[in-house]
Amino acid sequence: MGTRASFPRLRGFLLRIVFSTYGTFGDVNPLVALCLELKRRGHRPVLAIPEMFGPKVEPLGIGFAPVRPEQDPNDTRLIAMIYDIRHGTETGLREFLFPSLRESYDDLLAAAQAEGGADLLVTGELAYAGPLVAEKTGIPWASYVLAPFSYFSGYDPPVLPPYPTLARVQEAFPPLGHAVARFARLVTRHWPEPVYALRRELGLPRGKDPIFDAKHSERLALALFSSVMGTPQPDWPPTAKITGFAFYDGSGDESDLPPHLAAFLQDGPPPLVFTLGSAAVMNAGDFYEQSAQAAETLGQRAVLLIGADDRNLPKRRLPDTICVARYAPYSKIFARASVLIHQGGIGTTAQALRAGRPMLVMPYSHDQPDNARRVRRLGVAEVLGRTHYRARPAARIIEKLLSDSAYQLRAASAAAKIAGENGTVAACDALESAARAC
Repeated sequence: MGTRASFPRLRGFLLRIVFSTYGTFGDVNPLVALCLELKRRGHRPVLAIPEMFGPKVEPLGIGFAPVRPEQDPNDTRLIAMIYDIRHGTETGLREFLFPSLRESYDDLLAAAQAEGGADLLVTGELAYAGPLVAEKTGIPWASYVLAPFSYFSGYDPPVLPPYPTLARVQEAFPPLGHAVARFARLVTRHWPEPVYALRRELGLPRGKDPIFDAKHSERLALALFSSVMGTPQPDWPPTAKITGFAFYDGSGDESDLPPHLAAFLQDGPPPLVFTLGSAAVMNAGDFYEQSAQAAETLGQRAVLLIGADDRNLPKRRLPDTICVARYAPYSKIFARASVLIHQGGIGTTAQALRAGRPMLVMPYSHDQPDNARRVRRLGVAEVLGRTHYRARPAARIIEKLLSDSAYQLRAASAAAKIAGENGTVAACDALESAARAC
């Protein structure tokens, strides 16, 4: 194992903190929020993430280091495979991340050792090279997760996307949760072999299970979500700390809204807003066609956020009561909606909770089914499976969300709790403390 002999411990109060993750803008935006706050405090944050995010990050004055594998945001075939409810998680790990693990390690190692070295390395659960870099170099390491799903607690068991029936059985028989957690470990036991192989190559011991255990730091394991989504469980890492959500989705300027969308929002009552985030939107199917029909059936104004793929445009002419836009910052539009219809990604879900609006969630895979169940348990949402998402059933659920004031009251209550948290500040405080304790 390496030591930190070659790295300065601290530069006065100035810290160089390197963050790394993979995923969508929903995964990167919380790190941008943390980096901007750390930069405001005088530190030197660096985002070591795929090249595609560079044009968004570098203009903010945040250090940037590209880390492989590169992500192609227009690779709809890969996105469809990764978001498959039965095999998406396995595909993402075994066909995308793990084959490039050595390159990821080399890139992250270079980023961590640049400019005299990092005072702290902070990695998300998909940055499997992170714990290896920390262990090999001795650089202090903290971890984070964005959703309760990532803890795979037996006391608060997650929804496993390929086995949704287990979630219903768990609700009827809670002790089954521990068996579900063991089952998940059994199913995935061969997946991380490339991680073990790289550890052997680096002269490191086999270590803990990378998918469930090794991703959590024994120094600090940030839970970058609100306590309305999940509370600490006995089998969470002992270093876990819930901070609240860390929000970022643009400059905060009202001009971030496309002009035609801004005018639409001003010209009538709050609309329904339909969105599939920044990744699932590349595999939308007929979601927007069905959504437009549902809005028309209800006689409701609606906004369709369709992304960059023109195939998401409904095929027929839409009435003036439906506005189509490629993108809008959620912080600028969600609070002006009546009901939010989305895929359940944690970034989208966080913004929806913050806005205090009822939701209809149509989850794809990964943490999305679990996030959907959690907001339904809060009483702020209903859930409709992707294979059942059609105009008529969607309209029925949306009508229920519009007419039952209890959903709006519970959504407002959740939003008030989130407003009382400041995940960005709390997380940065914890990171400063962790770095200075080294």
